[in-house]
Amino acid sequence: MRLVLASASPRRLDLLKRIGVTPDAVVPAEIDETPLKGELPPLYAARMAMEKAEAVRGAHEGALILAADTVVAAGRRILPKTESEEEARQALSLLSGRRHRVLSAVTLVGADGAARHRLSTSIVAFKRFSPDELEAYIASGEWQGKAGGYAIQGRAEALIRQISGSHSGVVGLPLFETRALLRAAGYPLG
Repeated sequence: MRLVLASASPRRLDLLKRIGVTPDAVVPAEIDETPLKGELPPLYAARMAMEKAEAVRGAHEGALILAADTVVAAGRRILPKTESEEEARQALSLLSGRRHRVLSAVTLVGADGAARHRLSTSIVAFKRFSPDELEAYIASGEWQGKAGGYAIQGRAEALIRQISGSHSGVVGLPLFETRALLRAAGYPLG
């Protein structure tokens, strides 16, 4: 049984290795990740995971396709992957001293084309950042390309006061849900 990971994220590959899974191929999915007008964060995350799986599926007939998407949400607002220092500063200023949700959707498309889905929701609470803490984090560059402007597996973890939910989901691939999907599809797990 072949497994294809539809992702460009090295973190997702590392997380899969933690549960003893090495995909036969890793293929980044090229899709438009623009949220639809009024789209709620859980629906957006689920749609992105499904679209990533579908984008890769055609070139890998007969394989299991695993795709995921992680969204940082402040209320109904979807925070983008930050591409500039100013975007990161705005996102982190918004999250400073408050709780937010991290939604990680996982889709597994079977060899028969049937899709199974899971959604992990975690609550993350940051401490209130001092101006120096915020600027030091911005200077680290760790925010680049990260949803909400931070990476929990890096320096930002020291700024998190509380997390409720899946740590691996906040990193980018909820392992409990992923393992359940793989097991249900008959993928051999240790």
